[in-house]
Amino acid sequence: MSKRDFYEVLGVAKSASEDELKKAYRKLAFEFHPDRNQHDPEAEQKFKEAAEAYDVLRDPEKRQRYDTFGHDGMNGGGGFRSSEDIFGSFSDIFGEVFGFSTGARGGGRRAQAGADLRYNLTITFRQAAKGDEVDLRIPVSVPCGECKGTGAEPGSDMSDCRQCRGTGHVQQAQGFFRISVTCPSCHGRGKIITKFCATCRGGGLVSETRELKVRIPAGVDDGSRLRLRGEGEPGVNGGPHGDLYVVISVEQDKTFDRHGQNLIVRRDISFVQASLGDKIEVPTLDDPITVDIPKGTQSGEVFQLRGLGMPHPGGGRKGDLLIEVKVLTPTGISAKQEELLREFARLEEEKPLKKAKNFFKKAKEKVLGD
Repeated sequence: MSKRDFYEVLGVAKSASEDELKKAYRKLAFEFHPDRNQHDPEAEQKFKEAAEAYDVLRDPEKRQRYDTFGHDGMNGGGGFRSSEDIFGSFSDIFGEVFGFSTGARGGGRRAQAGADLRYNLTITFRQAAKGDEVDLRIPVSVPCGECKGTGAEPGSDMSDCRQCRGTGHVQQAQGFFRISVTCPSCHGRGKIITKFCATCRGGGLVSETRELKVRIPAGVDDGSRLRLRGEGEPGVNGGPHGDLYVVISVEQDKTFDRHGQNLIVRRDISFVQASLGDKIEVPTLDDPITVDIPKGTQSGEVFQLRGLGMPHPGGGRKGDLLIEVKVLTPTGISAKQEELLREFARLEEEKPLKKAKNFFKKAKEKVLGD
């Protein structure tokens, strides 16, 4: 029986991308999985057919040969002898489809990524504003130097685990599926330790302090996280290291209030300054600057200075500096000051009266004429 075209098997066009191929194969792998079709003898054949098609088309070199020569370009090779071979070759696919990692069935011990670590770092407001380089001391677990991470006393014998036969994982039934889980007897090692290492007590890991330099970007906010790839716990059975997450807490500042990338500074001014206008000095993240307070400024008024706030960690325009003024009411005034204020109040009272007289004069002239 002649083989079907691989593009037809997966139901994709010849121009299909790698992601489209993967998506099509995931769908077919789920549909024809042997554990879901135990009473359908054709399902396993379709399962193998889809796997062979994906195996060829996902490889750029194999795909080019197939596009040029068809099935003859495969030289009779390819294909899978059993479903177990497929599970081993596409363990990542089945982990995505069924929500677990199948691993290489019947293969060696499974590599596992190391655990991620979290480090809480408190920095000052100025460090957040300007950026800084900080030294960290991180307690981490590393492979034991005495036993090289095996957990066994050097020179002692280790035997294959009888329950998993040295693979480090066992199969369990769950509904329609068989899933692979860590062997409870050897905890994924695949080996049984007869004599534990005296240094690590069989764990294969020891604790040590790692010193790191971390660059804090200017403009970070409270609660920001920095991810340092590969600085977490070491992997198991050759797996990659986990990551280190540095969670930042920023101390409050006595001068500035922060709202996003904007900064707010509050300044008190006198009644005279607000009335007549003045120049006041305000702080910035760098040197203080002089700001003009216009005549007639009201209490609570805010002046905006663009680009003098916090920088953005990713670059771009800085935030703004907002100056909020509060007009203070004078207290403990002298007799002379009170006399001047009363004169000021009298003059203020005459303003609306004068305006009213002018209004009625103009209205009379308009109605009665000159």
